[in-house]
Amino acid sequence: MVKILIVDDDLDILELLEYNLNKNGYNVATAENGEKGIDLARTFKPNLILLDVMMPEKDGVEVCSILRDDPMFNDTFIVFLTARNEDYTQIACYESGADDYIVKPIRPRVLLSRINGVLKRNRKSNSEHLIKIKDLLIDKEQHKVKKGDSLITLAKKEFELLILLASTPGKLFRRNEIFNNVWGADQMVGDRTIDVHIRKLREKIGADYILTVKGIGYKMEA
Repeated sequence: MVKILIVDDDLDILELLEYNLNKNGYNVATAENGEKGIDLARTFKPNLILLDVMMPEKDGVEVCSILRDDPMFNDTFIVFLTARNEDYTQIACYESGADDYIVKPIRPRVLLSRINGVLKRNRKSNSEHLIKIKDLLIDKEQHKVKKGDSLITLAKKEFELLILLASTPGKLFRRNEIFNNVWGADQMVGDRTIDVHIRKLREKIGADYILTVKGIGYKMEA
C-alpha cells in the first residue's frame, strides 16, 4: 500500500486530507509541525510527503532540505500543498528538492489526480547520480562527498578515483585499469601516483573504506 505523510499545522486540513486519502486506499500518517514531520518520516517511511510551507518548529522548505540530504528519502516524492502562491516561494520549494507544488484551495478529486500523477514518475532515475557506501554519500552530479553531516573536499583526480572505486563496491580494480580510467592511457604519470592519491583519499574519508590488495590494486569495501 502506498504510504503518504501529510505535514500541516492546520488540523482541519489534516483531517480532511487524511479522510479523503484513506478513502482512496492510501496509508496515511499526519504531523502538525516540521519537527514532528521529520521524525515521523524517518519511522513511517512514506512514498510521498505532502508539505505545507508555513509551519511552527521548522517550515516546509527547511523540512524538505533536511529530508533531501538524507539518502533514506532519495526515492520519496515531496509535494508542497500550500496557500502561498508567490514566485519566490515556489522557487525556494523547488530548489529545496520538491517534486511538485500545489496551491490551496484544491478540490479533493483534483488533488488525488495530482498525487497519482506524481507517483507514476520514476524518482529513482533522479537519484542515479548518488552513491552510498556505509556513511559516505557521493554525489557525482554535484561533485560533492559527505561523511555523515560533514562535507569532504576532494581534488578532481581524488574525486574521479573515488567514483571509480565506489562504482562497484567489492570489485578489485587493477592498477592499469585505474590508470586508464582516471588518468588515461596516454597520460605520463609516475608509478606512485595512484598510491599517493589513495593515501590522500584515506586521510580525508577514513582508512576503512579502501582495501589494498598488495601488488595488484585496490577495492572499495562494501
